Amino acid sequence: MSEIAVSGRTDGRLRASHAVLCGLLGLAAALAAGHLVAAFVGRNASPYLAVGNSAIDLTPTWLKDWAVRTFGTADKLVLLSGMAVVLVAVAAGAGLLSRRSPLAGTVVIGVFGVLGGIAVFARPDLGQLALAAPAASLLAGLWTFRWLHARAAEDEEIGSPDRRRFLLGAGAVAAGAGLVGLGGQLLGSSRSADSSRAAVGELEPARRVPPVPADADFTKLGTPSFLTPNESFYRIDTALIVPQVRAEDWSLRVHGLVERELTFTYGDIRGRRLVERTITMCCVSNEVGGPLISTANFIGVDLAELLREAGVQRGAQQLYSTSTDGWTCGTPLDVVLEPGRGALLAIGMNGEPLPVEHGFPARMVVPGLYGYVSGTKWVTDLEVTTWEARRAYWLERGWAREAPVKTQSRIDSPKGFSTLPPGRVVVAGIAWAQHTGIEKVEVRLDRGPWREAELSTVVTDDAWRMWQVALDVTEPGSHQLACRATDKSGYTQTERRAPVLPDGATGWHTVTFTTR
Repeated sequence: MSEIAVSGRTDGRLRASHAVLCGLLGLAAALAAGHLVAAFVGRNASPYLAVGNSAIDLTPTWLKDWAVRTFGTADKLVLLSGMAVVLVAVAAGAGLLSRRSPLAGTVVIGVFGVLGGIAVFARPDLGQLALAAPAASLLAGLWTFRWLHARAAEDEEIGSPDRRRFLLGAGAVAAGAGLVGLGGQLLGSSRSADSSRAAVGELEPARRVPPVPADADFTKLGTPSFLTPNESFYRIDTALIVPQVRAEDWSLRVHGLVERELTFTYGDIRGRRLVERTITMCCVSNEVGGPLISTANFIGVDLAELLREAGVQRGAQQLYSTSTDGWTCGTPLDVVLEPGRGALLAIGMNGEPLPVEHGFPARMVVPGLYGYVSGTKWVTDLEVTTWEARRAYWLERGWAREAPVKTQSRIDSPKGFSTLPPGRVVVAGIAWAQHTGIEKVEVRLDRGPWREAELSTVVTDDAWRMWQVALDVTEPGSHQLACRATDKSGYTQTERRAPVLPDGATGWHTVTFTTR
């Protein structure tokens, strides 16, 4: 009895390590239960993901731009990792505050459970049944925390016959949470769209683009290849997890200010006359000289044809598109309907069905417009409407309503801050002015005269164009290169630096290098 008295606590408090473990395992149980139920009612119903999506929606525009500039396509991983760190810290803190009583931890779990429920309820792509996920998460977290707290308190009592009961219970909870979470992950993965995409098979457009000419790029000099491989194509969107939509479940509704409402299945679209078009896409968040630009051969149907079949009414101004995850986009209707514009409802990319992360089963692609006003992925709804009636996702966040791609150029070689031997330096890069076309690119060394670069063969005015020029750099030391493009309308890109908000960055791209 004396040994027990020495090791037992008399102040009614749990050991700090046990209290922290109660909080952490309560969190683990809550997340695992929510993840499992979400596999049945919608993956975005997982409270962890729902809160993450809400964080994206509520994040100020300047902070989103900073995240894209800093982390690129890893911005969502950084967000989820940051959320995990915060949750672990809060759970540990809640446990420490509950050493005498489980009340503080219970309140913290309740508050977070309510926040998760609000985040799920606010999701436009989820129904009321999705609330089952945050409800399961809340109940699992509360029960686990209080049960473990009670076992820990019993073990701390003087005279407890088995002081390992808490640790055994904690181990069982940890194992159970791991199995439940794994089950949710496996169930969610089993509903992926990969098998549906594989079953689509080869797409056969009625009109293929010609093969890319050998002199369409200067890859040996440092430019990208003319066509960007699907796995290398940039991806910027608001989806924390990639929506999984099977082709056999997909449909597209066309409605609003039209003579007749239409609904198309994937089979309807695939059975129409498919065309292939080479299009360069770039993100409005691309800084001067940035990497968020790629080119692909897209396969699909003419978007204007679908709208003409529906019969666009007078007074319509906007094509308001909605993704399966609830994201919305407003596209100027006159641009979509413009003869020769080539706006697509795309179902293929570089000879394959669209990759799931790039919009499978279908997405919009409108040449000459930034993606945030034209590139809806996983699109399921097209509403012909007015600007006043509907305000799209990014318009509500301070971005411009109409966003034509700006004439820009970039230096790809030499890389910034590289060291080269004195002599002839080959400078190479890309330029773009989608749907207008590039007429000329000029390069300047150390604020000297502009030198006109050699351009690659024109493939289409809807795609980028590569350029290269050889310069004699004989003086050792630091040197600066600048480039500027002139498009086929006669416009030469401005030197004036402007940020990406509200309608795309401007300015000349400059690179500094050293010769020695």
